[in-house]
Amino acid sequence: MEQRKIKGQTFTEERPFFAERSLAVEDCTFDVGESPFKEVAEIDLTRVHFLGRYPVWYAKYVTIRDSFFADTCRAALWYSENVLLEHCQFEGPKGIRRCRKISIKDVHFPEAVETFWFCKDVTLSDVTARGEYFMMNGEDVVIDGLTLDGKYSFDGCKRVEIRNSTLNTKDCFWNSEDITIRDSVIKAEYIGWNSNRLTFINCTIESLQGLCYIEGLKMVNCRIVNTELAFEYSTVDVESVTPINSVMNPSAGRIRAPRIEKLILDPSKINPAKITIEAEIGEQLTEFDGIIPGA
Repeated sequence: MEQRKIKGQTFTEERPFFAERSLAVEDCTFDVGESPFKEVAEIDLTRVHFLGRYPVWYAKYVTIRDSFFADTCRAALWYSENVLLEHCQFEGPKGIRRCRKISIKDVHFPEAVETFWFCKDVTLSDVTARGEYFMMNGEDVVIDGLTLDGKYSFDGCKRVEIRNSTLNTKDCFWNSEDITIRDSVIKAEYIGWNSNRLTFINCTIESLQGLCYIEGLKMVNCRIVNTELAFEYSTVDVESVTPINSVMNPSAGRIRAPRIEKLILDPSKINPAKITIEAEIGEQLTEFDGIIPGA
C-alpha cells in the first residue's frame, strides 16, 4: 500500500488519524487533542511536535525521527510494538510503557519518571535519561550507552545487558534476574538487593550497603570504591582490583581484592567456613557495631 503523505499542518482535534494504515507525516504539530495515532500501523513520523497526551497507543510498525514530545505530552507511547524512536527529545513523564520490540537511538529523556515500565525486547543506544523508577519490570533489554540520573531503576528486570553506561541511581536492580553489566560506572547506595545472577565485568562500583541479598553475584576485574558494608547475605564470586572499604557477612563464595579495610564475619549470622577471602585485611570483626565507616 502506498503511503499517504501529510506535511506542514497543525492538528487540535482528538484522534485525527485513528486506525490509519500506511501514513507518512512530516513537519506537523499535534496540539490539545488526545490520541492522534491510536490503533495505527505502518506509520512514519518525521519532525513532529507532540503537545497533547497519549499520542501513540496500540500502534504497530511505527518510526518516529527528529521529533519532540513536550512535557505536556504524558504517557506518549503505550501498548505498542515494532517501534523505532530516533534523534528525539522526549520530555513527557511516564513516556513509554507496556511496549515490545522497541528500539531507542539518540534520545534524551529529561523527565523519564516511570518510563519503560513492563516493556519487552528493548534496545537502547546513546540515551540520556533523568527520572525515578526507570525501566521497572523490563525483559530482554540490551543497552549500549545510557547515562541515567534517577532513583530506583531497573527494579524487577529480567535478562538485561548493559554496556558503556553511567548509572547514578539509588536502589537499582532490585528483585532482578540475569543482569550483565560491562564497562560501566554505577554509583548507587543499594545495588541489587534480592536479585539472582547479577554480573559486573570491568565496572566501577560505588555503593553503601550495596550488593546484598544476592544469589549468584559475579564481579570480574571491577573497581569497588567508596563502598561500605558490601555483600551481606550474598553468594559471591568477586574480583576487585581496588581495595574495598568494608565487607559484612557474605553467605558463601570467594572475594579477591588487594585489601579489605574492615571485614565482618559474624558466626551467629553466617558460616565463615563457606567464605574464601583472598585479600590483606586491615581489621577483622565478628560483630557489626552499627556505625558505618565514614558516615
